[in-house]
Amino acid sequence: NPWEFERRESTYEIGFGGQVVPVQEPDGSTRLEWRPAEHFLAVAFDTPIVGWRGARVNTLRLWSAQPVDPIFLDKFNSGDHIGALEESARAEAITRVLYPADSTPSGQELRLRQEFFFSSASLQDIVRRHLQQYGELASLPDKVAIQLNDTHPAISVAELMRILIDIHGMKWAQAWPLVKGTVGYTNHTLLPEALETWPVALMERLLPRQMQIIYAINAEVLAEARTAAQFNDQQIANVSLIDEGGSRRVRMGQLAFVGSHSINGVSALHTELMKKTVFADLHRLYPDRINNKTNGVTPRRWLLECNPGLSKLITERIGPDFQDNVDLMVQLDKHADDPGFQQQFAAVKRANKLRLTELIKDRLSVTVSPDALFDVQVKRIHEYKRQLLNIIEAVAQYQAIKSHPEVDWVPRVKVFAGKAAPSYWNAKLIIKLINDVAQVINNDPSVRELLKVVFLPNYNVSLAEIVMPAADLSEQISTAGLEASGTGNMKFALNGALTIGTLDGANIEMLDAVGKDNMIIFGLTAEEVTAKRARTEVPRNAIDNSPPLREALEMIASGVFSPDDPNRYRDLVGGLYDHDWFMVARDFDAYAEAQREADELWRQNRKWYAMAIRNTAHMGWFSSDRTIRQYAGEIWNVPVEA
Repeated sequence: NPWEFERRESTYEIGFGGQVVPVQEPDGSTRLEWRPAEHFLAVAFDTPIVGWRGARVNTLRLWSAQPVDPIFLDKFNSGDHIGALEESARAEAITRVLYPADSTPSGQELRLRQEFFFSSASLQDIVRRHLQQYGELASLPDKVAIQLNDTHPAISVAELMRILIDIHGMKWAQAWPLVKGTVGYTNHTLLPEALETWPVALMERLLPRQMQIIYAINAEVLAEARTAAQFNDQQIANVSLIDEGGSRRVRMGQLAFVGSHSINGVSALHTELMKKTVFADLHRLYPDRINNKTNGVTPRRWLLECNPGLSKLITERIGPDFQDNVDLMVQLDKHADDPGFQQQFAAVKRANKLRLTELIKDRLSVTVSPDALFDVQVKRIHEYKRQLLNIIEAVAQYQAIKSHPEVDWVPRVKVFAGKAAPSYWNAKLIIKLINDVAQVINNDPSVRELLKVVFLPNYNVSLAEIVMPAADLSEQISTAGLEASGTGNMKFALNGALTIGTLDGANIEMLDAVGKDNMIIFGLTAEEVTAKRARTEVPRNAIDNSPPLREALEMIASGVFSPDDPNRYRDLVGGLYDHDWFMVARDFDAYAEAQREADELWRQNRKWYAMAIRNTAHMGWFSSDRTIRQYAGEIWNVPVEA
């Protein structure tokens, strides 16, 4: 990589395991010293990141894990040539594959090693550079901002305390305010299972000193909760950093919360739900910490770079200044009903769709028409994001087309892409189902090119840059109350796609921006989802009362799409009958009706493109420029340029 520069002068030792021993100081006091059993080196590699128009160059610093001893010569000379390289292999495993499957104890341990390795290396580097520049650490919160991106780097709270106390000799009362003043925490999920927890036994074995510090932090927090806030026993248990239910585990979300001066959600709904659900009692204890910073996307990549045709068209219509101030795109609104501009907008969209049709043909050997409605859902595969709802509706539509060939159906191409976590079995099964359904539908001559289904493998940013400019309809259909924000919704709308979605995440703020006449909203609200779960309603009634849904599920469960293994999807469908936790069955009819609304809008060519133009025009607020200005001004206390 010609743009990557190794910085051997920025190398730090990272330890694991071992023991904590008391050390007598000359003044008679005792300090604790961690003596790790394992030692690795974190070596810095820098990549220059050039800002917009080259006005700034920042540095992306990454870390490579390397052994202290690359080769054990005694083992090598004794003939154990593989064992001689054991230390190198152990080091390389830390940074070779990020986020290994954590369904096994060894996978969990490697994940924790990775998280601590990157956190510790970065913190040691930050403290060294601060001391080098300022000569003292009391000003750390004034000069440094550390933003925890979800719980993966949450161990930083304990590690920064260790660095300040054990290495730089600070007292606890001095170090703890510095940590809280420096650290902020961005939460990205309301799913309890996504807020990491680690077995206490694993933490004590791998990071014994950090675990001591976590116990000390917890004691301080619980004392404050009981005395200052008058919490009861249940509330005390809720805010504790240690989950005592069953096998004891360290709650990294709680650690990140108590160790930060600012905790933010990433959409208005998400932030309010944080206060009421996962962090309800912590919010009562520290009511001034939670704030909102709605996500944004960079228009440099997600408009100017990936959609040069649309960028050129916008420039011709309103001038080039929007490239530096994306809020100016609102000027497009007054051109939304201009037939000439609509034709130009549609021509750009069709050119982008042609590019995607060629990619589909090249990668999947499936031919699709650029004149069909491109209905796109690309995102991480997860049950709450409801790719399952989408593909079940596609099966119902397939049956409707076969049953009523006389109807004037709107031709559709349903595009899916996304990755599943390594051990997420149901997510992988949904990918398999989409591909199985595609195989049957795409090879059935009776649908006469009216419906195509494609799943694009190996989803990444480069593929997204082709897919998003080509989308007509953007699927943002998560179970209400579970999507923190979403950014795909913003990228699609920026590129002139209409959104079909639930009132979830940033969809709500997008609805405020573009207006209810320019989005297709359906389904249960977050409050209605909570109410239905509380009543433990039987989803079977929703299925029995919806013939299209019932027939689609019977086809899937009986093996119509998996003749090689008729029972492949029986349990997946059974889950919808038994509990339907993500409201797939109970939102189906509303979703199907919304899809038919999309068909009617597509038939009204001028209305469709007027709506599409207005979506692009009103995406300025969802720029990452606005988001980062808010982080800088409201969390990091950085002077923001006008």
